[in-house]
Amino acid sequence: MILKAILLATGLLVSAIAIGACSEATTSNSNANANANTGPITTRTEPTATPTPRYSEEQAREERERAKANKETIGQSLEDAWVHTKVVAKLIGNSQTPERNINVDVVEGAVTLRGQVDTAQAKSEAERVAKETDGVKSVVKVFEYRK
Repeated sequence: MILKAILLATGLLVSAIAIGACSEATTSNSNANANANTGPITTRTEPTATPTPRYSEEQAREERERAKANKETIGQSLEDAWVHTKVVAKLIGNSQTPERNINVDVVEGAVTLRGQVDTAQAKSEAERVAKETDGVKSVVKVFEYRK
């Protein structure tokens, strides 16, 4: 009976020590976390858009020459040449549009897409890409489906 009492007392003592140690660790950890964010409060700013690069008359002339070689038309304004450059680049970068089978004409901000596409999805995607390009005022599509 005495042995049982000694074992019970030892078990209670070990349990009390363990509970006390856990409680102390939790308190110090809680205090460390509570004090971790005491630095100055900073506000997050929204990212700013990168400015449009300067598009020169020389670049516009080169773009008109490339367009002419592809049987495309670009109006005389610098803006039309820049819109053409952006639309063509987006179509090339989009795996859902067969860019070199789509001619892009731009006159006074009006974009005409013409050429051959395989699917209605490719046609819709090319139209979406053009419409979402800055500087585009309207989009006309003239497509033929490849057989």
